[in-house]
Amino acid sequence: MYDLVIRNALLVDGTGARPVRGDLATSGSRITAIGRDLGPAKETINADGLVLAPGIIDGHTHYDAQVTWDPMVDPSPALGVTSVVLGNCGFTIAPCRAEDRDITMRNLTQVEGMSLDALQKGITWNFETFPQYLDMLEKRGVGPNVACFIGHSSVRTFVMREDASRRAATDAEIDHMARIVGEALAVGAVGFSSTTNESHNGEGGIPMPSRLADDREMLGIMAAMKGAGKGVFMTTKGAITPIAKIEEYVAAAGRPALVSGFLYNKMNPTRASNFLAEIASARGRGQRIHGEVSCCPLTMDFTFKSAYILEGYAAWKRAMEAKGDSLEALYADAAFRQAVKDDLERFRGHRAFNSEWDKVTVIETATPGNAALEGKTIAQLAAASGMHPLDYVLDLALAERLETVFAATLLNSEDEEVAKIITDPSTYITLSDAGAHLTFLCDAGFGLHLLGHWTRDLGKFALEQAVYRLTGHPAELFGISDRGRLKPGLAADLLLFDPTTVGRGAKRRVRDLPGGAARLVTPGVGVRGVWVNGTRVVGEGGNVIPERLPGRLLREFAA
Repeated sequence: MYDLVIRNALLVDGTGARPVRGDLATSGSRITAIGRDLGPAKETINADGLVLAPGIIDGHTHYDAQVTWDPMVDPSPALGVTSVVLGNCGFTIAPCRAEDRDITMRNLTQVEGMSLDALQKGITWNFETFPQYLDMLEKRGVGPNVACFIGHSSVRTFVMREDASRRAATDAEIDHMARIVGEALAVGAVGFSSTTNESHNGEGGIPMPSRLADDREMLGIMAAMKGAGKGVFMTTKGAITPIAKIEEYVAAAGRPALVSGFLYNKMNPTRASNFLAEIASARGRGQRIHGEVSCCPLTMDFTFKSAYILEGYAAWKRAMEAKGDSLEALYADAAFRQAVKDDLERFRGHRAFNSEWDKVTVIETATPGNAALEGKTIAQLAAASGMHPLDYVLDLALAERLETVFAATLLNSEDEEVAKIITDPSTYITLSDAGAHLTFLCDAGFGLHLLGHWTRDLGKFALEQAVYRLTGHPAELFGISDRGRLKPGLAADLLLFDPTTVGRGAKRRVRDLPGGAARLVTPGVGVRGVWVNGTRVVGEGGNVIPERLPGRLLREFAA
């Protein structure tokens, strides 16, 4: 007798093959049969009208801190995700010396949009090395399956301490870093991650440590990857890092690579496609490179206490360094404003925010007299007042002691152009950033958005293609051999959904982080069940069932 049979579902197996109507049975943690009239089971579900697919594999998350206090990594399971890859962009919390925990947490406050208080109250620090971090996760248990990158910024901080964000590494320090990376790959890291992106800064605007790495350091670490003969190289590209340089690193490592992140920018419409063409050219030379892309519009909620949308501009660094009254004084300074205006003009089309003030909206005002401004764009309000939009938005923020909440749609908002990017064969659809930017956005439901908006509503993907891009494809990229497909003998990671309603709901703000800190979440729509290793973790109504932690720490990856 089977443990579970899901009958009469439209089976989409994660390989790209056409869907078939049938039944699927599980026993323990595995899929045991697929067919018709499979026989009796302890539990039977009639899935008539529903789609059964492998669970979504989310390859770009930042749950490294959250997983230590929330092993279910909410909200991902309720959004159809059964496996998550942590540690992208080099932003990890292991390795970390006990005396350097404050440095690590302060780095994450800026780049990951989390309050220092939440991190201080939430992180369980019972590890120092990366192997100890993996052991801790495995012993405690996880809700979905978890794979972990070894992160460059943490490795650099472990070796160089306070100098990690200040200078290039010595040969001895590079050798030490390479040994740490090699050890991490040996004990089960999925790969090595890094970033050179200009918007990736720690508290006070200091660059994330990996941004200080030179060629010697990168090639030393690539040599460690080559020696290990395993692992994926993941990096977030900055403006100063050409694809040709990344290809050089990939060739030195002899390993596959994921390069993040390419989104459509109306102010520079060929930028993403040109980069993807370069990646396609590198693939033609035998390099296994994919460009990470998003199927979601990049939107952010923010206040001017931390205006992340502007942090890619050098002139804004002074704002990242200032606090309290000194920050408000800086915002009022005419010279500072002019420097920012100059940067906005100089780099138009080359940053996340490109002076599209018509896409910046007042969401919530802090004083009753300004309530009429809510729902209006800064472009509208500035034009009506005869002011430059930057002056208007800063004046409004100052008048409300920086409590005004704004929303900005930054990139990826033109469907026809975004479709060209996400259907490109050189791309990997991901970039949920789940666990990061918590006060700004929640794209953890990217997979449901692909299935609903792009597949059902716009018809840009056949259903089997969309499911493959969310399941079988990432399993191939990361070398996860027993997941991402519906096949007897493989892990029973399953997503049951209604194809007529599937999608992600409207964002809402909740205060459930440690210490009551806020974050944005989006509910899943049309999700009728999620199973991890044969255990149901999400019920019929999309509610999470937290009684068990059925996930596995993934340590073995195919070459």
